[in-house]
Amino acid sequence: MRDAVRTVGVSLDATAVPDRPGGAGRYVLELVDALARLGSVELTVLSRRGDGARWRVAADRRTVVECGPLVRPVRLAWEQAALPRLLSGLGVDVHHAPHYTMPHLSRLPSVVTIHDLSFFSHPEWHQRTKAPFFRAAIRAAAARADAIVAVSGATASRLQERVMTRARVHVIPHGVDASRFHPDSGDGSDDAALARIGARPPYVAFLGTLEPRKDVPTLVRAFDRVASGRPNLTLVLAGAPGWGTAAVEAAIAGGRQPDRVRVAGYVDQADAPAFLRGAAAVAYPSLEEGFGLPALEALACGAPLVTTTGSAMEEVAGDAALLVAPGDVDGLASALEALLAGGPDGADRRRRGLETAARHTWAASAAAHAEVYRSLS
Repeated sequence: MRDAVRTVGVSLDATAVPDRPGGAGRYVLELVDALARLGSVELTVLSRRGDGARWRVAADRRTVVECGPLVRPVRLAWEQAALPRLLSGLGVDVHHAPHYTMPHLSRLPSVVTIHDLSFFSHPEWHQRTKAPFFRAAIRAAAARADAIVAVSGATASRLQERVMTRARVHVIPHGVDASRFHPDSGDGSDDAALARIGARPPYVAFLGTLEPRKDVPTLVRAFDRVASGRPNLTLVLAGAPGWGTAAVEAAIAGGRQPDRVRVAGYVDQADAPAFLRGAAAVAYPSLEEGFGLPALEALACGAPLVTTTGSAMEEVAGDAALLVAPGDVDGLASALEALLAGGPDGADRRRRGLETAARHTWAASAAAHAEVYRSLS
């Protein structure tokens, strides 16, 4: 059998994925499903105790082992003390740690995914205890892993600038589920989804965790400038509250139209495509990201997108989006005005956005991961 189709047994640690996953958790969920559909990967998913049901799908190539503790500090200790023994009995060829940390004493060849380096560059964006822990964890993983996956070229560059890596760094971008994220629902279900979210067109959409690095306060201030000339326009902030939301609340309260900003909370993934494709504009003004999956999903839905320069989102979106400097309220307000105005430039960007999204599939991402696994087995 040719090496290109040689089957490899892989354990993948999904114990860090919360019930309401953000970007890194979405990566694990989508990657597991795509890997399980490959004929060349025998996948064993390690889940938290009591969390196995969402990882089990009939008639595909995956096994689920419910083993991880529910509480994060206990889970991190378990990863180092108990997981190596568990891995030795699974009969797999490679272990994949998809969220920065990995067991140090395991004898299995290991792959670790690094999502971003903001723990180094901007520790103030994180809870005080998380930044030093993850800096140490990333250094340790980079020194011990047999292969490293970076989710974007931006992440790979920042990793190699800040951390000594023992192994090759593979840049493997995320994908987008085109069966869900596309320009037309086709079944008239979007109205019900928007009603559940509380979004009524026309609106500017933000989708992501409300945390400091997303720079939502700048978006709120930019919207405040645009909204004065568009009396029916609203801003809908969709996403789970992270830490540090006081700045978002202060920006809303300090605006001239606080009643036109809706904080919708976490949006179920089934409703996210309707939210993106129904938007008059999607804004993703994050200061720094590992990848910025909502930006790609917005393009797949044909939504007008503005995001930030010098970021992984610029790397992915390119000229399919309007780009503004991080933290630039005036620039973001002008970009929103341009997107809302539409016109021929908007139609061209929409076409380029759909072409860009079509090049990013989870099947391609999974195939690239499988090549990394096979290189170690």
